This record gives sequence, C-alpha cells and structure tokens, in this order.
Amino acid sequence: MKFNVNLKAGISIEIVFEGENKDNRVLTYAKDKDLFSGKLGEFYSYLPFDGDKQIFVGLGKKEELKEDEVREVFFKLVKVLLTNKEYEAQVEVPSIEHVDKNTFVKALVEGSLHATYRFDKYKTDKKELPEITINILTNEDISEDIKEAEAVIEGIFFARDLVNERAEYLYPETLANIAKSELSPLGVEVDVYDEKQCEELGLKGLLAVGRASERKPRFIVMKYLNNKNDNEVIGLVGKGVTYDTGGYSIKPTANSMDIMHCDMGGAGTVLGTMKLIATRKIKKNVIAVVGACENMVSGNSYKPGDIIPTLSGKTVEVLNTDAEGRITLADSVYYVTNELKVNKIIDLATLTGACLVALGEVYTGAVTNNQEFYNELSQAAKSAGERVWQMPADDSFRKLNKSSVADIKNTGGRLGGTITAGLFIEYFVANNVPWIHLDIAGTAYLSKPEKYLPKGVGSIFTFHVKGGEAEARKVIDNLEIFSNLANVADAKSLVVHPATTTHAQLSDSDLEAAGVTKNQIRLSIGLENVDDLIEDLRLALEKI
Repeated sequence: MKFNVNLKAGISIEIVFEGENKDNRVLTYAKDKDLFSGKLGEFYSYLPFDGDKQIFVGLGKKEELKEDEVREVFFKLVKVLLTNKEYEAQVEVPSIEHVDKNTFVKALVEGSLHATYRFDKYKTDKKELPEITINILTNEDISEDIKEAEAVIEGIFFARDLVNERAEYLYPETLANIAKSELSPLGVEVDVYDEKQCEELGLKGLLAVGRASERKPRFIVMKYLNNKNDNEVIGLVGKGVTYDTGGYSIKPTANSMDIMHCDMGGAGTVLGTMKLIATRKIKKNVIAVVGACENMVSGNSYKPGDIIPTLSGKTVEVLNTDAEGRITLADSVYYVTNELKVNKIIDLATLTGACLVALGEVYTGAVTNNQEFYNELSQAAKSAGERVWQMPADDSFRKLNKSSVADIKNTGGRLGGTITAGLFIEYFVANNVPWIHLDIAGTAYLSKPEKYLPKGVGSIFTFHVKGGEAEARKVIDNLEIFSNLANVADAKSLVVHPATTTHAQLSDSDLEAAGVTKNQIRLSIGLENVDDLIEDLRLALEKI
C-alpha cells in the first residue's frame, strides 16, 4: 500500500459527519432516500460508469470522534475499495477540534494498513492483494506521521506473524535467531543464552519448565540504549512459551492445545515493540527479556508437587504444571529488576484462562504495584485503541499464593486467578521497581475478527437471556452439567454470571463500560458430550 501527500488522483473519498450538510447533489440524494446519514462506519458508494466517482464515509458525531474509530473506518474503507476494484483514492483530512490532523493521519494510515494483513505463508493457492494507493490531502506536514504509522504497523505485523507461526517452526532456538536477525541490524544488542549458559545464570525456574522438551530453552536479552542523557531504563518482559501442553496437568486438545503455539504472545509483542522502537530510533533506553521454552511431557518433566528454586533464591511449590508461564516470568522479571537495574518494568503474558472468563477477548487484564505508572499506560492504551482493565491487587489475594512447604505456590486456586497469577509475578520484582503485569490471554489470539483485528492473533461463549439478573441466575442454578466456577480451559464445563461474580465490585456505569450486562452468561466448554451440554442448556433455559 502506498500513501502520497497532496496528489489529487483516484476516486474521491468524502468524509461526512452526522448532521453535516454539504453542497453535493449525490450526498443530498443519499440522505433524502435514507441511504446515508453520516453515522459512524456508514458508507455510500457512487460509482458511475462515466463521471466522477465518490465514496461517502460516515464518521459519526464530530464532537465524539475517537482516534481508534478513525482506524476502524479506514480499515473498512480499504475493504470497500477492494470489493469495488478501485485501487486509488484521494481523501482530504478534516478539521476536528479535539483530534489534530497529524493524529488523524496516523490513525488513517494504521487502519488502512491493517486491512492488508495476511498469514498465508503455508497456503499453496495464495491470492495477492492488488496494491492500493491513498492520496492524502492536507495543509499540514504529515510525511513523518505516515512513516511513524507505517513503522507501528510493521511492528504489529511482525508480532502477529510470530504468534501465528506454528510450533513446528517456531521454538526457543528459532525465536532467538529471529530476534537476532531482525533486531541486531536496527541497533539492538541481542544476547542469547543457551541451556548451559542459563544454568550458569541460575535461571532454574525457566529450566525446570523447559527441561522435558528436546528443544531446549533460550534466554533472550535485547538492549536498546539510545539516550545517554536519560538515566531511566524501561524493562519489558514477554512470556515465551513457544508451545504449551500443560505438562502433566495436560490440556484438553480441542480448542485448547491446538492453539498453544500462541502461548508466546507476550514474547511476540515484546519483539514487535523492540522493532518499532529501533526502527523509529526513539530516544529512550529499553531492555527487553524473553525466557523461551516449551512446556512438554516426558519422564524428565517437572511435576505437580515439586518444589523448584528460582534465580531469586525463592522456592516455588508446583501445584499445577499448566501454570508454567509465571514460573518462567519469575526468573525473567527478577533478572531485569535485580541484575539489569531497570527503573520500570512491564511484563506481558498469555497467562490465565481466568482473564478470558472475566474480560473475554475484549480487554487485557492489568495488575500493578504503582498506580502512577499504570495511569501513564492506561492513557497510552486509550490513544492506541487498546482496552485495558485494572484488576484489584491487595493482601487478600496475595495470601492465596502462600505455600506451607515453599516460599510461594504457583497457583492461588480458581477464584481470582488472574489477580493471584499477577501477584505471583510481583513476588519476584526486585527493589520495589514500578511494575505492570498485562494478562493478554484473551487479546493475544482472537477466535473471531474484532474491528480491524483479524481472527487468530487476539473460546469462551457469551450470551444474554431475556430478562435481567434474576433470569440469568435462574438459568445458571438449573444447569446440571455446567459447574458455577470462574475458571477456563478446565476438563469440566463451567458457567459464570459476570455481573455478580467476576465483575461484582463494579458500579452499573463501570459494568456498562466493560460490556457486562445483568442478563449475561459466560460458558467455558469442557470435555463432556456436546449433546449432553446442549440438552443441559435447553432444559435450564426452559425454566425462565
């Protein structure tokens, strides 16, 4: 896809806000016939055989327009252009009081490029997309904005490709090789530690998780230091479990183990971020770490009941070998905060199914030890169109991780699982460094497309019953097979009423913001016979 500045060529894209009037006969006709009103995401195409072609694009109420909505609309616009076989278009950047033109352009470019993503490297019958050219008309200097947006998308696509790649081809060694080959030429210092060197470093948690695999762990350290005048060093840590069987706490295959190549979503995000930072030569100091391994099953596997040491010297009682990511992160987080002395740290991990139950595939769950640091991230997330929800974190949850035989246990149980998993990681943050944990279990790999995000890199079923809270609770109370527990990826099918369980602490307005209604029910499907599950649901629904 190409972008030009102030080149008047191609089909005309007319941006229209809701309630806005323009001196355009086609627009007047479309409005008179109720074919178009300017609502957000609304399109009307006028493509005569002979004459000026126009596509009208609705951006909704001008005073309410958000940056991410621009991304979504231009993502859809590219789809409209492709459908109509129109491969060049021109669009004038509108004047919007609360969204400056530079921001608008970046969102326009990002949204348009999102429409071009494909992961088809293993398809023999590939369909090449025609090249689209978008000519942007504006009186502002936007050349750097276009370059920045292109770099952002390059980093995103790099991360997507990594997460979409299959474990047959992406494993600790190859992930490390990719980090070197992609980042080193950009000025990132990449050091890779093999199994023996990991032993020398004392990464006992990482090694315990990865020891059953024939493909041995790698510890990847990436340093980008581009501001000698700034003492601040930001740390990034990504969960790098390139394939997760669950170990001896083995996962069910259907809709679980078959997508576990994505369990390195945190690592993919970190590598994509480092690529963006280095490409744009951002004046910051960033150190990123990925502990890469496979969680497999063999006679050499770590086992439920084991007590394993970690780099910090603290010991972990293993109650569930499928809660492996937090053990690898324990070593990585301690290494970054104690050995490399970063000033702030963010870890990203596809960590808990509980986060899927609580927040679906819509929000990333966050746990932090520093509210000021989290507020900075929250504001940045809003600008980027990322939805993040802060979870409570206090001693009521920390005590659930206490072990009677070791310093800490690797699961605090089913209840509050997203929080206790995050607080397990906090236990290994050295020197009280400001820290944020991002649980991307729901947002790293999507079961279906969401806005401009494709299926894959991004299952829980959510539905609504007629009525309100009482009707929803009645359905749940009458289920015989489904257990009323807030968990996921269990062998047993589970049901939860979010409004009175996972989201019970929220106000009505906060529930609405989170997309949670009183009549909403969420299911996690286990290994029972599907006909039995359907019958169980049918009988329960008949009770209301």
